[in-house]
Formats: sequence, structure tokens, C-alpha cells
Amino acid sequence: MTTSRLELLQAFDDLLQPVRFKDYGPNGLQVEGKTDIRRVVSGVTASLALIEAAVAAQADAIFVHHGLFWRGQSGTVTGWMKQRLALLLRHDINLYAYHLPLDAHPTLGNNAQLGVQLGLEGVGSFGDNNLGFLGQRSDGGAFGSAQALAAHIEKQLNRPPVYVSSTLVAIKNIAWCTGGAQGYFEAAIAAGADAFITGEISEPQAHYARECGVAFIACGHHASERYGAPAVAAHVAAQLGLEHSFIDIDNPA
Repeated sequence: MTTSRLELLQAFDDLLQPVRFKDYGPNGLQVEGKTDIRRVVSGVTASLALIEAAVAAQADAIFVHHGLFWRGQSGTVTGWMKQRLALLLRHDINLYAYHLPLDAHPTLGNNAQLGVQLGLEGVGSFGDNNLGFLGQRSDGGAFGSAQALAAHIEKQLNRPPVYVSSTLVAIKNIAWCTGGAQGYFEAAIAAGADAFITGEISEPQAHYARECGVAFIACGHHASERYGAPAVAAHVAAQLGLEHSFIDIDNPA
């Protein structure tokens, strides 16, 4: 089966509701390609490697979390931007990108899907646009320590996290927000979290963790955001009868 470029855009918009968000770049169709779409490839970032893989997979559309255009860019089409755009345009591939709307979706978004991967159940939210999730283990238990939670994350995501903790108490209330959400740590502390999981750590968070007794765990920006894009793209593809595949381009960040 096929669908049109605009029908696919409408399906993504209906699901993710981008008008609710003030974002760092445009959400939706970022690069226009062919009118009829049969095969969709999803990935985390619209890198050259992902576009090349999508070309090899004969994709008509790419769906990503990190698109090409961001607030504050120079606006020139040179270097890496020219390479990526040229390849998309040469092969007439549509590029759809959703940033904060993809983080926030309550069941298919990055935060929700990271919770699924880690066996966490969200029971509340915090932070701007209520992007952060607050919850507990799905089985109702607790992790014996921040080290035990970090070991669990490493096992589930196949990547050792960075963690900072000054306490040996059990971890029951867990807050999380994927990607570069280290700035949400103070809000997570205020929300009553015993630990906060995100993708990245900056210099201040280590001090907050030690001084406030709340564990901070950075499991990698890419590692924390591998799950929303394929979940959303697979859902919409099934709804419209399209082919879908997820291509994970590894990133150590």
C-alpha cells in the first residue's frame, strides 16, 4: 500500500500534536520528497549515515527525532548540511522530524519507551511541558542503591552510564527525561525523586547529586532516545499500511 506525503504528515501531526510545543526547530515535514510513500525508515538523527542507509533501503520517507534545522543555525547550505540535503533531494526522500513532541508522547514517545526498556512505570510528570516522567519500578519494588540502578540501566541499554550519588539508601521514586535534559535535575529533586535518569551530565549536576542526596544517572543522549522514533513510525506505518524499518546509527554521545 501507499499513502501520500501529506497524509503521512497529518498522521504524525495527529498523533504527536506539535502545535502544543514551543520547540528549538520546525516539527513536521522538513524536506519535501516524492508524493507517494510506501516505505518509511526511522532513526534517531538525520545524519548522512542514516540518509545513506535509507537510500539503500529504498525508503520514500525518513522519520527522526533530530532533524536538520535548529534555531540559531547560520542558514547556509554548505558542508555537512549540503551533503545531507543533496542526498535527500537527489533520491526524492521526504524527511519528517519531531523533537519535543516525540519526547512527550505518553505511550510511544522517548520518555515512555525508555521507561518500558527499563521496567519503569510513569505515575506523574514534571518540568516544562510536563516532559519529565516520574514513577517507580513496574513490579512495585525498589533498587537497593544507585549503583544497582546504574547496573540495571547498563544491562538494559548495553551501555555503562555515568552516575553520581552520595547515598546508599534504596531507590524507589525515579524521575527520567531523555536526551540533554540535565537541566531538569532540580525539578526532579523538587518532585521527590530518589534518582534522576537522563542522557547527559554537565558540571553542576554532580554537585547537586552529592549535596541533595538524589542520584544522577546519565545513560547517553543517543542511548536514551533510540526507542521513541521506531515506536511512533511503526504505529503510524501500521495504521496506514506502510512498510517500516528502524535503522540505528550508533553514537557514543
